[in-house]
Amino acid sequence: MPAFTPEHLAFRRMVREYVEQEINPHVDTWEDEEWMPLHQVFKQMGDLGLLGIEYDPEYGGQGADHLFTVILAEELGRANHGSIGMAVGVQADMATPSLHKFGSHELKERYLAPAIAGDMVCAIAVTEPDAGSDVAGIKTRATRDGEDWVLNGSKMYITNSLQADWLCVLARTSEEPGYAGMSQIIVPGDSAGFEVSRKLDKLGMRASDTGLLSFTDVRVGVENTIGLEGMGFQQQMAQFVVERMWAAYSSASAFELALRRTRDYLKERVAFGKPLLKNQYIQYRLAELAAEVDMLKHYNYATAEAYMRGEDPTRFATIAKLKAGRLGREVADWCLQFHGGIGYMEETWTTRFLRDNRVASIGAGSDETMLQVLARMDGYWI
Repeated sequence: MPAFTPEHLAFRRMVREYVEQEINPHVDTWEDEEWMPLHQVFKQMGDLGLLGIEYDPEYGGQGADHLFTVILAEELGRANHGSIGMAVGVQADMATPSLHKFGSHELKERYLAPAIAGDMVCAIAVTEPDAGSDVAGIKTRATRDGEDWVLNGSKMYITNSLQADWLCVLARTSEEPGYAGMSQIIVPGDSAGFEVSRKLDKLGMRASDTGLLSFTDVRVGVENTIGLEGMGFQQQMAQFVVERMWAAYSSASAFELALRRTRDYLKERVAFGKPLLKNQYIQYRLAELAAEVDMLKHYNYATAEAYMRGEDPTRFATIAKLKAGRLGREVADWCLQFHGGIGYMEETWTTRFLRDNRVASIGAGSDETMLQVLARMDGYWI
């Protein structure tokens, strides 16, 4: 268990209070409308210092340690839907890490500082219609024309994209094949030739806007390149590791809460003359799931501690993300099952929980991609 300080605990209380008072009361409306007002929500969070926890104070960040990020992810995981955790994760931990680590001072002032303040919404644009987990297969191209990049291509399943003021786009900037020759480029959302072709209709995370994007002769300055030209793939892989850590951190707390809510319901639900929780099979199954969740939570903490020691967290993040995705499917399914017929009704939280958690085994690299990464790292790949 990490050594949480009084400052960490106070931060947890503050974030939990914010979620309970400013997020949860609006969830049903946002889900019905399939939309969250991200500029409004992110401005609130920016004012609270929640969008740049580990980032340089020069650009509005808090310069805090990684445990504050763990706490933020855990508390957002306790929200009444998964959409807010996904949207904030993109803003604070998926679209901005490369910019913070590799971006020029000018880029940070222009794009990172407003994102941390909540004045700008950002998105990460990697996935394409024909290239999901296979990032090496992306086709979106940025061609040099004087001091500009000219981008052409499309991106798919891009979170926050309908409201994004800027996007971190991974594009090919040379003729080198495969993993080589890619760069990360910031594209303003109001660029001529950039278009959100359509808003995608998803199974879950319904309040989180997700778009299909097109780039037609989109012209941006070469100075919008994040880091070194041609290093985009390597920078994006590092960004994916942080994204997977966030996903695992937020999952464990969500699973804990779901099991507690199911337990409380089963104490009150009477069948065959006694509360359902008196059924030994239900007791054992919930206990087994709770044990698995506890192991995930503590593995997450081991991941965070390794990261804070400066170790490469890739293996930790890969395992945690794989486990979180699979365990989430189990927890959601059993919570719904033990609720019975009412659990299948849209009026009950279990249906949304089931839908929202299914994407965890797909986004930020599928389960199969996680296994491929582990097989390569552990020498099982030939």
